[in-house]
Amino acid sequence: MNTLRLARNEFRRITAGRLPKLAVLALILVPLLYGALYLYANADPYDRLDRVPAALVVADRGADGADGEHTNAGQRIADQLIESGAFEWHRVSESEAQIGVREGQYTFALTVPRDFTAALYSSADFQPRTGTLQLTTNDANNYLAGTIADKLGSEIRKSVASEVGTQAADQFLAGFGTIHQQVSKASQGAVELTKGAGKLSQGTTDLLGGSERLAGGLQTLQDKTADLPGQSERLAEGARQVAAGNERVAQAGNELAGTTQQLVNRLDGMPDRIAERLRAAGVAEADVQQVLTELGQLHTPIAEANGKVQDTAGQLRTLANGAEQVSSGADQLAGSAPELTNGISTASSGADELLAGARKLDTGAGDLHDGSTELRNGLRDGLKEIPNPDEQTREDTANTIGDPVGVQTTGQASAGSYGAGLAPFFLSLAAWIGAFVLFLLLRPLSSRALAAGQPAWRVALAGWFPAALLGLCQVVVMFAVVVWLVGITPAHPIQALGVLALASLAFTAILHALNAALGAVGKFLGLLILILQLVSAGGTFPWQTIPDALQPLHQVLPMGYVVHGLRHTLYAGASMDIGGDIAVLIAYLIGALALTTAAAYRQRVWTPSKLKPELVL
Repeated sequence: MNTLRLARNEFRRITAGRLPKLAVLALILVPLLYGALYLYANADPYDRLDRVPAALVVADRGADGADGEHTNAGQRIADQLIESGAFEWHRVSESEAQIGVREGQYTFALTVPRDFTAALYSSADFQPRTGTLQLTTNDANNYLAGTIADKLGSEIRKSVASEVGTQAADQFLAGFGTIHQQVSKASQGAVELTKGAGKLSQGTTDLLGGSERLAGGLQTLQDKTADLPGQSERLAEGARQVAAGNERVAQAGNELAGTTQQLVNRLDGMPDRIAERLRAAGVAEADVQQVLTELGQLHTPIAEANGKVQDTAGQLRTLANGAEQVSSGADQLAGSAPELTNGISTASSGADELLAGARKLDTGAGDLHDGSTELRNGLRDGLKEIPNPDEQTREDTANTIGDPVGVQTTGQASAGSYGAGLAPFFLSLAAWIGAFVLFLLLRPLSSRALAAGQPAWRVALAGWFPAALLGLCQVVVMFAVVVWLVGITPAHPIQALGVLALASLAFTAILHALNAALGAVGKFLGLLILILQLVSAGGTFPWQTIPDALQPLHQVLPMGYVVHGLRHTLYAGASMDIGGDIAVLIAYLIGALALTTAAAYRQRVWTPSKLKPELVL
């Protein structure tokens, strides 16, 4: 009897009758009920979070921003949350929220306190405090919902922090623009100051030159007028003497002028008197006339001489009067000369002080010019360093400062949904459970074949073939339902089904070997191995996160390799590096069949424990 006939006989045994057939069908559907139904129920729970009731309490009173505009950040958060539809939000009071979370009416509550906006703006007054959102959870309602709520609170915090940071950065950059404008004005002022300082410096240089010349001239004048009082006194004395001499000369002139005038006056009546006396003396008339003629000729030069004497006397009087005035002036000069020399001395001393001040002023003006030049150059250089972004650049920069770190996620392989992410684990788990329940109905080894002395390898393969075939039916039906009804689309469907089929063959071989070698104890070990694989396969969390004592199990037990192989065939973008997984599963398949063969060889000898086992499952 060959292996296929032995396997066919086992199929006939388990399908003889309506109930056995239904039992076989039920065994085929067990993995479907476990794997496909679970994945269907959890295909995309995040898409239905809008049905999860949550309480929202907005007590924020708002605050005035730096621009004087009243803002209510809490209300804005509430509007965004309700608009997002992330949860089924209910606007309630604080007491209603606490009671609702405690009694399970709301899964969690998010409270925005009264001073939330004020706290966000507190840094502007240099009295910073944190705006705190209050998240109330109750794990008795649902632990994962609380975890999601924590994540939501974290996202809100980051969003608000980014918004506030962006606003602060925008005001900060706007301040830079104002500073730039003011520094630009200051730079222009410095240019004008430099020009003015240059003119001042030139003016002080001219002033210094004039002061030097004035001081030199006054010093020379002081030197030249040092003897002025004595000289003016001598001049006054000489002038007085000249005035006295001129007065005497003028008086003599006056006396001479009076004498000559008297002479002229006498000469005027003298011809008539002489003529009378001559006539009286009997002088001939002709002689009288001749005498009169000669007297007339004599009168003319005398009259002319008298005129000159009179003129000279007048000039002498004028000269005497002038000399008197000169004398008076010389006296005044002599009296004023000491005061003048003192004034010149004082002016010279003042000119020296003026020169010293002009030198200091010239030095200061030069320093002012140099300093204003440095100020101008410094302001120009500083102006280049002060940011002056336009409105768009300022907005982009503020956004970057407010939220400087971005995360760009590059998915090398994408599951696509929560259900697809869990599919490798639950498909593997369902394949093991399916293989496990098969041996509730199937016999691991044919007693008839053993009694007939069939070769151990033939008996072993004949006992495995029915389970292998039913296991393949299990995974094919389950895979078809998962793909076409649940909607989890594998990236490489043929390879994914191949990994799942090989896993089923290996699992049925392992459980077959345990049942064949150990009987009821083997069934228990199959359940124990299932539990160990649940905690070590890394189906939900990365296997590196399990305790160190359990990590070797991940390397040894087969389910972790099935999970790995399914992930690399189900997800788009995966490397398809499943050669190691296939090799491990084939090794388990061959090893399990070898163990079953050894068990079949051993069981050809009938023992009392075999005829009457202590434990039957």
